[in-house]
Amino acid sequence: MDTTVVLTSTNPYGSRTLTIEADRTSSVAYLRDAKGIVHGAVWLANHVPAPAEADAGRAEAGLPPVMPEAHTAHPSGRPPLDAESLSVLWFEEGDGVALYENDALLAVIPAWADLEHGLPGYARDAVGESPFAWPLGEALEGLSPRVAKARAYWQWRQAEGSWATYQQFVLGHLDSRLGPPGRYWDVSGDRFPLVGVSERPPTFTRDYTVLSTVGMSCQRMPAAEMYDTACRVELALATRQDPRAAARLFAWLGQYPWRSVTWLGHGHTARWFQDPATFPLDGGHQGVLMLMDPPGLPDMSGFMFGGDAVRWLWLLPLNESELRLVADHGHRVISERLALTSRI
Repeated sequence: MDTTVVLTSTNPYGSRTLTIEADRTSSVAYLRDAKGIVHGAVWLANHVPAPAEADAGRAEAGLPPVMPEAHTAHPSGRPPLDAESLSVLWFEEGDGVALYENDALLAVIPAWADLEHGLPGYARDAVGESPFAWPLGEALEGLSPRVAKARAYWQWRQAEGSWATYQQFVLGHLDSRLGPPGRYWDVSGDRFPLVGVSERPPTFTRDYTVLSTVGMSCQRMPAAEMYDTACRVELALATRQDPRAAARLFAWLGQYPWRSVTWLGHGHTARWFQDPATFPLDGGHQGVLMLMDPPGLPDMSGFMFGGDAVRWLWLLPLNESELRLVADHGHRVISERLALTSRI
């Protein structure tokens, strides 16, 4: 029996796709990445009378699961889902999604859904916990605020003037911390999320340029909340080299969290994705270390957005041996001996 695709929706960042699949027996929602790998799934409905036990053969055949009668609110089955009645709401981070039927919440696949570890999504018609779905009603106390926040975020984000207003808030903070602006570059490449780079030329108190992203903190980073770390960040770089070349580092990393569904944080490293000889800064570097509040560089604290404190991660270029050292022993082994002025 062939399955049909009832609905498909890709998140605004192009990194996750929700697909509703069905046959005459049941319907299921899958959350896949850009490579097609399933990261979350949830049973939605049976369309025939429920069996007493789960049918493992359907899963092995790639068919939507059928919920056993003890775990469905409609043991006699319910009509097939109508695509016209379904709507999708992505979480701000793009790593979770809510599904509505006739404006009523039908299912939620959160970022932490993981079939391999027995963590399916939540379905309105599920009764008790099963490998196919957990009951949505029992999780609404925690999920409802997340869903409401996601709806409010996208309503704001799609409103006229929202991006320009946000930009001015960030640029005003940079003015107060780094002095008057120089040039501004867009490094989004016509892809969402929008990210720009603000140049802050040398001043009487510093002899180097500071570059900062503008736009990363406009959306929370995927998975950050699960690691109890800063969920909104911007990147910064201090340099005495050509700022136009250095800005390529932000074109590389500025959209990375949402394209790869991950987060950037204090102590993380990133290896340059092309030939090391093409690294934007001279000095034999092959990657960067990201640090919050490194000594000797400007204090960037004090900016809030969406109720969250925004943290600046400073990019410190590393050579191959330093990258290996950090990978083996952590950033603290070199953080204290980094001569920041020589890295600029």
